[in-house]
Amino acid sequence: MIYTLTLNTAIDMNIHCQGLNPNSVNRTLHTKYSPNGKAINVSIVLHKFAKPTCALGFFGGFSGKYITDELTKIQIETKPCFIDDITRINVFINDGQNEYKLVSKGPFVPNDKKIELLTIIESLVNNSYLVISGSLPNNVEPEYYETILDLCNQKNIQFILDISHKKLSQLLTYKPLLIKPNDDEVKEIFGLETRTSSQIITTLETLHAQGAQNILLTMGAKGLYFSNGVHIWYCNAVAIKLISSACAGDASLAAFLSEWLPEQQHIEKSMKKASATGANVAESDGLGLLDKVNIYMDQLEVTQIK
Repeated sequence: MIYTLTLNTAIDMNIHCQGLNPNSVNRTLHTKYSPNGKAINVSIVLHKFAKPTCALGFFGGFSGKYITDELTKIQIETKPCFIDDITRINVFINDGQNEYKLVSKGPFVPNDKKIELLTIIESLVNNSYLVISGSLPNNVEPEYYETILDLCNQKNIQFILDISHKKLSQLLTYKPLLIKPNDDEVKEIFGLETRTSSQIITTLETLHAQGAQNILLTMGAKGLYFSNGVHIWYCNAVAIKLISSACAGDASLAAFLSEWLPEQQHIEKSMKKASATGANVAESDGLGLLDKVNIYMDQLEVTQIK
């Protein structure tokens, strides 16, 4: 079982309009709502690829109920921790030329609810996997990650980290099974550059030395890299018309895991599927239909660079 944990769940509101003008009424052409939060996206894509998954997280108010209801509709198991404050709604506006991202900070999580979520994590099946992804809501401190990872170690749950908080640099000492930073996060969190092949190799080696067992480095239209600490592979990206980059990285991670786990093999297929899925999502509202993944996989090439 692959569990996913989204501490800061969200509804994504994708709006299309013809131009965006200040101080005037802007009529929308199309609006799409979708249950979201980074690890929620991972569960949805894993489910679409027929992999067993269960979504955990904090859910609050009418928006939190909407997310759990939508996940139930598509038959994804959830273990929610309900809070009183309202789950955030993120707004993505495409005016025909540019994309605007309005991302909320998130709800307030009381201390007793933080303890309740830890109890839920304690109930998970031993020897499974937990994907921890996304930002922290109000009143959840970075040290909360460490408490979660301690529980995972006690239950022999292997964990995958996809977080943009600077705390990630300290969490590598817990030796995560996999981390999935993008090129911007590598620079912001670790101060490492990824502009050249030699810089990328150095970056990956540095992250391994700090504790990461495996690394999936995503770089948008520039493709992605995977390193297992011994070898490094590169997969290119297909050219698409960008609609929204939201969710693309989450979908790439889920696609990779759907082929790579549990044997941690099939690396080339895993990378192609990750790159193809990310592209298919980026040319869609939300996660889209994932209807071009196989077509795009046939256009991709994986090369071993070390």
